[in-house]
Amino acid sequence: MDPDTLPTPLPRGNHGLSREDVSAAQRGRLLTGMIDVVAEKGYAAATVGAVLSRAHISRQTFYEHFTDKQDCFLAAFDRSADRFAVLIERSLGSPDDPVLERLDRIFEAYLGDLAANPTLARIFMIEIYAAGYPAVSRRLARAETFAMNLAQAVTVGRTWRGGLDPLFVARSLTGAVSGLVTERIYAGDVEALPGLRPQIVALAAALLEDEDAT
Repeated sequence: MDPDTLPTPLPRGNHGLSREDVSAAQRGRLLTGMIDVVAEKGYAAATVGAVLSRAHISRQTFYEHFTDKQDCFLAAFDRSADRFAVLIERSLGSPDDPVLERLDRIFEAYLGDLAANPTLARIFMIEIYAAGYPAVSRRLARAETFAMNLAQAVTVGRTWRGGLDPLFVARSLTGAVSGLVTERIYAGDVEALPGLRPQIVALAAALLEDEDAT
């Protein structure tokens, strides 16, 4: 599991932590509890009570941080997605690097991170659709950011075939990759995700104009 989701229990006694530190630790434990419960039961069957039992947090404290189960789940998604976004941004590297190298790094980071975090991969690629429109909206917004990264990687050095809008092609490629990834995750074959990278990069290369035509 993502190290950022590990619980951070408070020390017993006079720990000397500030109110902000205590609140942050409580919030982190609740987010971790939500992820653990959803991983075990699925989003629909997860309850606030089960999260409280897992996190060892009172119901009153839960509602000081979140309005309901969905609010807590969305916060857990945002925390994980923010870390993932930083990873993808870093994988872009220098704009002076060859386009295919940049695309290869993006998909290496994307697929490798999902494979390294199978619990989060299942929750945020499959279970999120059970959490209602706000959750799906967040998921689509993150996919759009990923597509924009792909488009950026291309437009600084190459163009897509047919003069198509870079973002349109990047969105289409993102959708295709998401479908392939979701299928593997649903089948419980998360460890095989990095093996998709050569074919995905080859597909991206086939969609690019030849270098001597740019």
